Amino acid sequence: MNEAIVFDTLRFVRNLTASGFTERQAEALANEQVQLLNGNLATKADIAAVQVDVERVRADLEAKLATVQADLEVKIANVQSGLLKWMFAALIAQSGIIITVVTLL
Repeated sequence: MNEAIVFDTLRFVRNLTASGFTERQAEALANEQVQLLNGNLATKADIAAVQVDVERVRADLEAKLATVQADLEVKIANVQSGLLKWMFAALIAQSGIIITVVTLL
């Protein structure tokens, strides 16, 4: 197995045996430590898979954003046209009131 990181098992074993472990215990711990380290590190393939997922999510978000922006533009245009209609009707009503008031005076 190709190790992902350099781990000095000999130094590890020597330190443990100096602390009172038997050589067999120290070697077993060193092997487990190497397995833990290598099993929990991301490989280039793992990183590439995550990058693919990120790009897929980014594309989905951009598509949804484009849809939301288009919907928002339509709603803004509808509000603008409704507002213009209301303002035009108010202008006509105001003009009618002014003409009526002027003719009554």
